Amino acid sequence: MEKNVLVMIPGPTPVVKSIQEQMGREIQAFGDPRFVKDYKELIDELGTLFNCSGQTFPLAGTGTLAMEMAIANVTKRGDNILIVSNGFFGDRFIDICERKGLHVDVLSAEWGNAVSPEAIDQKLSEKNYAAMTVTHVDTSTAVIAPVAEIGKVMKKHPDTIFILDGVAATAGEFADVDGMGIDVMFTGSQKAFGVCPGMFVLWAGKKALARRKTLGTIPEYYVDFEKWLPIMENPAKYFATPAVNLVWAMKEATEIIKAEGLQARDARHHKNAQAIHKALEAVGFTILAKPECRADTLSVCIYPDGVDDAKFRAAMFDAGVIVAGALGAYAGKAFRLGHMGNIDQNTIVQALSAVERALQACGHSVKFGTAVGAYLSAMNQ
Repeated sequence: MEKNVLVMIPGPTPVVKSIQEQMGREIQAFGDPRFVKDYKELIDELGTLFNCSGQTFPLAGTGTLAMEMAIANVTKRGDNILIVSNGFFGDRFIDICERKGLHVDVLSAEWGNAVSPEAIDQKLSEKNYAAMTVTHVDTSTAVIAPVAEIGKVMKKHPDTIFILDGVAATAGEFADVDGMGIDVMFTGSQKAFGVCPGMFVLWAGKKALARRKTLGTIPEYYVDFEKWLPIMENPAKYFATPAVNLVWAMKEATEIIKAEGLQARDARHHKNAQAIHKALEAVGFTILAKPECRADTLSVCIYPDGVDDAKFRAAMFDAGVIVAGALGAYAGKAFRLGHMGNIDQNTIVQALSAVERALQACGHSVKFGTAVGAYLSAMNQ
């Protein structure tokens, strides 16, 4: 029998039974009126849920493809773009933008910190930027950007398109597209939506759609808003084959999120993250992100002295839980723990129990129940 391993990396995240059932449905033709109805409902529900008065695009592809879609539709060769980077995935925008012939400026924070709204305001005042990218939660550092405050800053710079990478945040951290002044936001199905990989969602506000109209024909094909807008308005039309079963899975995930409520879901993630941090600190870990900018969807956990990364993660796997290695300068010095989506307290208890056993296997003395007890105590306060 194949070993059952709990996936606790920063994505893909565990998939609950009702979403699994949608992925396992008998296939339908993408022109079947039943599927057309389901797809249109998903498009509209996602727009309403995240308060986007422009257009929502739930499409087949990964978060990286969504990054390209965001850049392709609001910039042209020779434009200036500001990349606000709080870690590795913020830096990924650099390559995407340079390949498009954009003039790139990068505003970076030391890993564990976030770039301040004041620093962003100052940088945007230096020249005319066609667009700016911000990573809501960077998966390499587990740092959260102050999106609401940045949105207020953007009111002073109305010619700059505000692009928010919500891959490791959206549906775990609160986001309001129109209310926060976000022009483009995107995420992946496999993160806080709790669906398997294969789809992304991009929300384009009215200002972003208007910018696309000014660009004429763009070099990109698959990610062109103009190719997809007719299909988003009427999914009975065809441009490229939709991911039928993933559309159903995302529809179920969206219903789960709606039933919980975005604010309540944000509060659940926040309480859970704070309890996890207390649990990990109780057994000797240090959380990379500073307390004032810690994400609620994942954590980067720096090992106690003497704990070997490869041995620890192997011991975690033996205990039935897989976690992710750290990136950049923290590779080998920390592990990354995902805690987003539809996971419950029992899932976290299982993961923390495995952490205790893995520490013991690495020769780090820990009293069993310490992390689990700290977590449960914090959750029941």
